[in-house]
Amino acid sequence: MISPLSVADSAALQALEVQANSGISSRHLHDALNDPSSQVIGYWQQPVSVGQVSVGDILLGYAIVVRLPFEAELQAIGVLPQQQGQGIGGKLLGEVVASARQWQSERLLLEVRASNQRAIKLYQHYEFNEDGRRRDYYPAAREAAGREDALLMSRLL
Repeated sequence: MISPLSVADSAALQALEVQANSGISSRHLHDALNDPSSQVIGYWQQPVSVGQVSVGDILLGYAIVVRLPFEAELQAIGVLPQQQGQGIGGKLLGEVVASARQWQSERLLLEVRASNQRAIKLYQHYEFNEDGRRRDYYPAAREAAGREDALLMSRLL
């Protein structure tokens, strides 16, 4: 189930980001939850009954989209590592596109690590095109030396 997140969901969102490691700081998450021009959405596990105990309400993924004057920007998308490859990112991205359209944005923008092929394929599936590159934008990922390029991508709405 996808729903907007609020400040009340902050602890679950912070815990998810620690595992998803999408590169968003705690401060950024906090600010996004309190910014009226931002929308933070979450993908929640459907409650499951095990005997007489209901198990559920686990945040599996999230996305942050910001409304700009003529465009919208996907600032983050994160899914629990053990849940990746199950379509959660695609469902979140579909909801982000729907939000940007509802805002009547002309384009949806994002940036992604050049090495993140799984994310790039997802974005291409959702009709994003590469617009450019920011050289040495990201710190090196996981014990690698140097820095990494960011791909700038967008899609018309």
